[in-house]
Amino acid sequence: MTQSVLATKSKHLHTLVQGDRLQGRYAVGRQLGAGGMGAVYEAIDERLQVTVAIKETFAVDDRLRRQFEQEARLLAQLHHPALPRVSDYFTEDGRAFLVMQFIGGDDLAQIIAQQPGPFPRAEVIAWADQLLDALIYLHTRERQIIHRDIKPHNLKLTASGQIALLDFGLAKAHLGDQTTTQSSHSIFGYTRRYSPLEQIQDQGTSPQSDIYALGATLYHLLTGAKPPDALARAAALANGKPDPLVRADQLQSIIGAELSNVLEKALALNSCDRFQTAKMFREALRAVGRTELRNQSAAGEATNGSRTSGFDPFDSYSILKPDQMIMLSAKRSWSIPTAVCAVAVLLALAFIASSFVASAVDSDRSVTDYIKATATRSSNANSNARESHAEKPRSISNASPMPLATQDAPPAGDKQKRNGKRSNTRPVEPPTPSLGPALRLPAQ
Repeated sequence: MTQSVLATKSKHLHTLVQGDRLQGRYAVGRQLGAGGMGAVYEAIDERLQVTVAIKETFAVDDRLRRQFEQEARLLAQLHHPALPRVSDYFTEDGRAFLVMQFIGGDDLAQIIAQQPGPFPRAEVIAWADQLLDALIYLHTRERQIIHRDIKPHNLKLTASGQIALLDFGLAKAHLGDQTTTQSSHSIFGYTRRYSPLEQIQDQGTSPQSDIYALGATLYHLLTGAKPPDALARAAALANGKPDPLVRADQLQSIIGAELSNVLEKALALNSCDRFQTAKMFREALRAVGRTELRNQSAAGEATNGSRTSGFDPFDSYSILKPDQMIMLSAKRSWSIPTAVCAVAVLLALAFIASSFVASAVDSDRSVTDYIKATATRSSNANSNARESHAEKPRSISNASPMPLATQDAPPAGDKQKRNGKRSNTRPVEPPTPSLGPALRLPAQ
């Protein structure tokens, strides 16, 4: 039975070649990869003129075909930057195909093969934060999705530095993975070096299964060594031997004890001993970053006495986090001498401003008093002038030596002359008061 299934799979492995057309619109290009349950091809959507990825399933059982279609419909509803978008599903010549977003770049397994050894610690933590954000999205949906096959082969690094999670249980085993079992178990999809014990023993999977697989992947990326498979670890413990899983910080000291403890918890054989949610896993990684930040800050203060402005470096690692998670900015701290100087400057400015206002008020008062005094002096001068004009006729009449009786009865001729003179002479009007002297300074 197994041989017939494998034969059927082998017959379909290379049925699509470059130049084939599907649905009259997809021009098939090179093969991107193949696994125990299917193959993936690069293709051109001639209708939209875009590059897509087409996945073919090797399943011949009707139940597996229905499951493939169901997963295709489910994946088409996903919208996350770390997950490829599904755009089409169809069957042709008795075969089922899935069309999804094409993500260029190499997968991490190819990069490991080209450059053996551990990856930079900060870079791996950045990828972990992005992947955990995607797992939180998948695990907390109304219809929970378990990936079940997280490993370097299914993680593709884009040109922008983002990480993408591929193959949602569709290509369970990669032919190029030497750690993948070549028995009938590969049909059910597990990779011994990265899969948890419950998945290898076909006891069902849960979100903790993805946490184990991601922990094993991070262990490999950080140490440069593949972790031992869960079945060998369980057998060693059952025989009273130590766990063959070596702590990560013993292989690479730069990893540190705290990060090694996080990986050890994620790789626990018993699912109850692992992080129960992807969110808890991510918070544990960020807690390591905060502890390291405090240690670096304390070391900086001890050496040069200056406080290191801090932010959570793990918050800046995630390129694909939700919008509400914003990188924390450094808070500015003021020293006591700086604060005292700032207060003194403010007080000096306030004193200068108050002095300027007071001097302006005094100047206005002086000008007002001066104008009033000038107006008063001018008014007194005008009054004196009018009084001098009024007293001048009196002095002329008083100077006459004539007796009172003669004055009361003047001669007729003189009287006529005076009357004639009065009739011909117009009375002198008093001068019109002028405002000019009031505005000029009186002569001293």
